[in-house]
Amino acid sequence: MTRSHPHLAEAVTSGVFRIPLPLPLPDLTEINSYALADDDSLILVDPGWREETSEAILVDALAELDRTPADVSGMLITHSHWDHYTLAMDWQQRYSIPVHLGHDEHHTIDAFDLNDGLHPQQVRLLRLAGAPELADTIDRLQLDDYEKDLRFGPPDHWLHHGQVLTGADQRIEVHATPGHTRGHVVYDLPGAGVTFTGDHLLPRITPSIGFERTPEPSPLTSYLGSLRASAEGPSHRMLPAHGALTARTDVRARELLAHHDERLTAIHDAVAAGASTAAEIAGGMVWTRRNRALSELSPMHAMTAILEVRAHLVHLATQGRLTMTTGEVESFHTS
Repeated sequence: MTRSHPHLAEAVTSGVFRIPLPLPLPDLTEINSYALADDDSLILVDPGWREETSEAILVDALAELDRTPADVSGMLITHSHWDHYTLAMDWQQRYSIPVHLGHDEHHTIDAFDLNDGLHPQQVRLLRLAGAPELADTIDRLQLDDYEKDLRFGPPDHWLHHGQVLTGADQRIEVHATPGHTRGHVVYDLPGAGVTFTGDHLLPRITPSIGFERTPEPSPLTSYLGSLRASAEGPSHRMLPAHGALTARTDVRARELLAHHDERLTAIHDAVAAGASTAAEIAGGMVWTRRNRALSELSPMHAMTAILEVRAHLVHLATQGRLTMTTGEVESFHTS
């Protein structure tokens, strides 16, 4: 079925292929799409951004498998961020390919309205976090050209935790992993010993928390629960949406739990030392692997940094380790 030396479709294990696709984003340049193929069916996982160059590479990769878009029987999406979902929306309409997505992504899809701005809830949360100037900057953002005219809407099938799908000679288990988004799911292939982890588990970074249209009240609480489930689950080869395919799901989950434990301790200590707002605490920390100050980050990265700190503060408050006072600006204090 396959050619002897595919260049665009990299064999991961029997019937599973990785297809790296370019992204038009300034800071995130590639996504790993995956194909599950046998003699009778072809399933895509996270087919990427609807963009001509990316689509052409995907079509050429399918040709290496002696397939065309018309042969795709379904698309499994880990979450509804545009770099994972928008080509699926396009091919849903053009080729009548069914799209599958985690049920709790409906919160973002139901609330999607660009007339409200690009990141309306994040603007609101930045004001609560004590970053009004950054909130104003984010509120003024407009769509870039590569973000315009993208289809966005509901899938054909909403998926639920524990659901089992079949295709391409594989048993596919759906596991809800809320945190990065409310409806994020991963797809286990127990027979192959691999998991498509989307942005839930990434090999080099921890994903942003609650970065979606309608974030839940305590996204870090959900994310830590999802990480614990991955840490305690089967040790599968991790097939992430971004980065190398070198880690194990349980090992990486434990690493991320340790990272967040360190962050929770550092943030609790900052409150104990007198800091009270998410913006104040974020301003005293360093960010990215280059240890940059908050002031050195782009507005979008500064936003995610401050909101990550806020997510940790809210989680600490849910545990009773901090008290939260609400108002125009939230303040946190040791209990």
